[in-house]
Parts: sequence; structure tokens; C-alpha cells
Amino acid sequence: MYKLGELEIHRAIESEVPIFDTFSFFPDATKEVVEANKDWLMPRYIDPKTIEVILCIQSYVIKTLHHTILVDTCVGNHKSRPARPSWHMQNSPFIEELAGVGVQPEEVDFVLCTHLHVDHVGWNTKLLDGRWVPTFPNAKYIFSRNEFELWAARYEKGETVPVPLVYEDSVLPIVEAGQAIIVEDTHQIDDGMWLEPAPGHTPGHVMLNLKSGEERALMSGDVIHHPLQLIRPDWSSRACEDPHLSAVSRTQMLERIADTNTLLCPAHFGSPTMGHVISHATDGFRYRLIEK
Repeated sequence: MYKLGELEIHRAIESEVPIFDTFSFFPDATKEVVEANKDWLMPRYIDPKTIEVILCIQSYVIKTLHHTILVDTCVGNHKSRPARPSWHMQNSPFIEELAGVGVQPEEVDFVLCTHLHVDHVGWNTKLLDGRWVPTFPNAKYIFSRNEFELWAARYEKGETVPVPLVYEDSVLPIVEAGQAIIVEDTHQIDDGMWLEPAPGHTPGHVMLNLKSGEERALMSGDVIHHPLQLIRPDWSSRACEDPHLSAVSRTQMLERIADTNTLLCPAHFGSPTMGHVISHATDGFRYRLIEK
């Protein structure tokens, strides 16, 4: 748990394993940069044997004086994801992980999805008696309008798999249950907690800003996937829909928070994940972890 003023920030981890070849996940990456930085990239962030990136699939839990907010909901259980064998028909103890940080599903007030990719919406729903129903029965699920309307349109058109499948089992049931809130991409969720547009990875991707007293944090979603992108912010992942715009959003974010007290809470950095961005004399940025 990390204390940010009057807020508590917790992490609930679904998985944390080497998952993609570094040079296929980051098409612009070079062996020279990886080798030059292996002293801090390995073994926490890149597996030294397979040279695969290690990604932490996790949710953040924010506890305020009034609300419990869940940010992104991982891959989920019992979901057909044949394109990703390690995510296909999972049976992970994620709900137990939430319980371990003091949260039961019925206690969640808001669920925020920074975007609607497969590994950020999965636990929106659970399988009950053959139907997908909201996992968090008392929560309002927050989707940015630009992101939601794009994916709804893609679903209606039957566009490329896995878009229809993910929307159908992890987003549409929330809408049908009347638990979705469609908001603008600068929406304020709670005191000191507001969205910010950060397009590129997906067109409607948003980040979440937190402020309590003089302390600040930024939950960046997939604006940045991996510490390798601190060194080279211009390297976008193969999962980014607009690699150029993704690089612009990432660079602007890093330049803004570098050498400040803003705590970065990225979606997928290896544990313990959270830290502070610091400038580097020769190339890009580096990272100072919060060992919690």
C-alpha cells in the first residue's frame, strides 16, 4: 500500500511473467540499447534468458475518504482469448488478490477503464449461470466517450477479432446492466481525481490524475508499457493503434512529470511498479522505484 496524502493506493496483480519477445513487441527497439541498459532492465523488466519483456497485468485500487475505485480490470477468468494462449480461459485468483488488499467486489464504487483493450476490461464481468454479469454489482463503470463510442461502432460493424469478442463479454454486459457512465475525457471522478486524454495507444485512451494535499500521482494506463520506453519514448509497442501519436503522448507525459514529486503508476511495469521519473544526461529518462 502507498499513502498519497489522504488516499491509499493498492495493487492487485493478476499475472506477472515474461510474455512477448522484446524486439517484436517494440518493433523499433535495438539490441544495442537493451545491452547497454541490461544492468537495470534485467531481470526485473526483461527476462535475461528469453529476452522477453516482463509485463505485470494488474489493477490499481484507490481508497478515498468516500469511495473505493478500481482502475483497469486485467484479463478476467473463463474468457475465450485464443489469440493469447496464456490469457485463454484463465482461472486466476484475482478476486482473492483484491480481498488481500481489503476489497470485496460489492465494496467497489467505481471502475475506470483507461481504454478497452483485452487486458484492461476482463474483470468487468464474471460468468454466472452461463451469462456475463458485472463483477462489481454496486459499481458505476466509467468509460471515456471517445473510446467507448469507437469500440461500440467497431462491434456493430463486426470488425476484426478480438474486438467483437472483448466488447461482447466485457463491456456490453455493463451497458445492459445500466452500470456504465460515459464521460468526457476530462471528467472529475472525485475530489482531486480527474481524467486526462492521452490518445495514441487507442484513440480514446485516458490517464487518471490524483492529487491529495501537495502530493500527486498519475495512473498512465498504456501510455507507457515498459521501462525500455523511458530510455526511448519514441518506441511504441506493436499494440499501439497510432504509434506516432502514442509516442507524442508518452513523451509529453514523461517531460511533464520528470524530476517532480508526481508518482507514476504505470499499468504494466514489473513489481513494485510505482516510482518517479528522473531525467537522464544522455538519453531519455530513468526510474526510481518506490519499494512497496
